[in-house]
Amino acid sequence: MKKFLLLFLSIGFLITSCKKSDDDLTPPDGIDPNPTANVDVQDFMWKAMNFWYFWQADVPNLADDKFPDTTEGAQAYTEFLASESDPGAFFDDMLLFSEDRFSFYSEDYKELTQAFAGISKSNGLEFGLVRFSNSDELFGYVRYIIPNSDASTKDISRGELFTGVDGQILTIDNYIDLLFGDNDTYTLNMAYIANNTITPNGKEVELTKLEGLVENPVFLSKTFDIGGEKIGYLVYNGFTNEFDEDLNNVFGDFKAAGVTNLVLDLRYNPGGSVNSARLLSSMIYGANTNDLFLRQRWNAKIQGQLSDAQLADYFADETSSGTALNTLNLSKVYIIATNSSASASELVINGLAPYVDVVHIGETTRGKNEFSITMVDDFDGSYIYNPEREANINPDNQWAIQPLVGRNENADGFFDYTSGLAPDIVLQEDLANLGVWGDQNELLLARAIQEITGATGKRSFEVFMPADVMTDSKMFSILKDNMILDKPLDLKME
Repeated sequence: MKKFLLLFLSIGFLITSCKKSDDDLTPPDGIDPNPTANVDVQDFMWKAMNFWYFWQADVPNLADDKFPDTTEGAQAYTEFLASESDPGAFFDDMLLFSEDRFSFYSEDYKELTQAFAGISKSNGLEFGLVRFSNSDELFGYVRYIIPNSDASTKDISRGELFTGVDGQILTIDNYIDLLFGDNDTYTLNMAYIANNTITPNGKEVELTKLEGLVENPVFLSKTFDIGGEKIGYLVYNGFTNEFDEDLNNVFGDFKAAGVTNLVLDLRYNPGGSVNSARLLSSMIYGANTNDLFLRQRWNAKIQGQLSDAQLADYFADETSSGTALNTLNLSKVYIIATNSSASASELVINGLAPYVDVVHIGETTRGKNEFSITMVDDFDGSYIYNPEREANINPDNQWAIQPLVGRNENADGFFDYTSGLAPDIVLQEDLANLGVWGDQNELLLARAIQEITGATGKRSFEVFMPADVMTDSKMFSILKDNMILDKPLDLKME
């Protein structure tokens, strides 16, 4: 009798169920399965990376024949693990491929998995940092405020600037400690623009990071009737699958309003769930379940174990909870994306491109076409984090790694955008007039409306002070610019 199991966040279960033999995950010859040195974390990292890492074959330290099948080889393996006492440095310096910009680790898998669910310790202020020309000094500008956060209760809003923290001028050398260090409370020293110069204005805003802040990525949705066109506008700030139903509800509202044009604003969206990207793309294009959205590419160890059906993702007709998708069935979409748009944001643009005319407004995107999986010290679970297996995680090792394990190709086989996806219409945000969310005169939205209607109430699209962002607050969150594979799989288990 066959059992049908719906597995979520369970690629490790997929491999366990379809691997060639029960010992496929057994370490290569020469690897001591239980090294005696105090190197639990490094041992877990090496074994997980040796099997799963997309570039395993390109990293000499991860080679299957790195350590010979002898007593001396086992000793050499243990000595290799112990050669770097800091597991973070071991991961970064000894296991990563030189071109890998995005794999990372966390000392606490619980903190990491909460971040993927949109839960974090934060004061709710999202901002960009810009470097003054010919200087090591920086200034920040407020992008948006997360509702129900500490910042939402303070006198601070989108478009405001700051040049210091706790009375210290922000510089390239101190901004990480001042803004992203251990200090839960800090005071921003605010500034304003006068005569094209950023000048401190004496205003101070104290902010405190609080545990358990939940950010709904469905930030803003509006509908406009302009020039005979019904336009839907959505600001979506992260692909968090816990809010897929909220996203679907917005498209239900758009559908009920008769929206025939969509402006999707991903300007600050660093990515997240692959499945949420698939659902969003389906809401735009339609529930065309026979059309390929993406195809996965893994390393040689994994690729040969997966069927074509397991490697391919098609457009969807329902959410993971079984709710029918609200779809607009568009042949053209307008997407606002910038250098802060990455991974799953880029996946939407690339996945839609074979089917929909995507008009990209803004800047070249980050350039991340690989996906990752959360891995923990659970050998029997193929190292893949599964909340139902938390009791099986090595209690002496709470570390997690988030390595790149594959890349996504669209239906045309295109995947080569590591330098980012270039816009059709180049336009940066203007720090001198950042604008109000959802206002028809906000620069990037106004340009999209002009492209749709051929007219705009905005007299000029000249940018007086371009937002040349060096980095932003989301790049210092645990989630950063990740693309997480969270594909539900219907497997037949004998």
